[in-house]
Amino acid sequence: MSGFRFTAVALWAIAVGASAAPVVSLSKGNQVTTQVADAVTVDFNAGCGYASCSGNYKIVSGSLPGAYTQPFAIDSPYLSLANPSAAIHTAVFDLGTTANYFGLFWGSIDDYNSITFYRDNVELASVSGADIAGKQANGNSVGFASNRYVNFDFGNDVYDTVRLSSSNFAFESDNHAYKSTFVPEPVNLVLMALGVFCLGAARRMQRK
Repeated sequence: MSGFRFTAVALWAIAVGASAAPVVSLSKGNQVTTQVADAVTVDFNAGCGYASCSGNYKIVSGSLPGAYTQPFAIDSPYLSLANPSAAIHTAVFDLGTTANYFGLFWGSIDDYNSITFYRDNVELASVSGADIAGKQANGNSVGFASNRYVNFDFGNDVYDTVRLSSSNFAFESDNHAYKSTFVPEPVNLVLMALGVFCLGAARRMQRK
């Protein structure tokens, strides 16, 4: 996908059966926002920012011992699946469109954090913190080794919903981004008109 500028190319495909297999990669260690052109960014500075949001998440600032820790290099409101409990904490975000790219700054990556993608309520792929950072998925809130901007490239496939999950303290993230595959209606009309024109021209050539 054009617009990607990765230095840590880690890079593997994570497949679920015959479903979509996003290529997962890390941006440069000092990047906290997406580098993908035309991506929509959700920074949580004015609330959720998606078409719809549900789950037991919080939008917070700073740190609260035993509940959430501010991600390294982030100094603005961010999203947290908060303190431990017997239940798995989740946050579900409906984009209101389809997209083939997703990115987020994943703070203090833990192996019990996970991201799952869906299309039409069907699971496409799921990625854990251990998949992303390996042994560095230890919840360290200092340094870019366990606080990274993570990119998911679906190529020609698409998703429409993202679910974040955590079974412990905690899952912090910021600067979510997605790249919509929706083609605005005026563009659709132009393409349709062009197709009709080309079809007519081909028929005229056949008659000659």
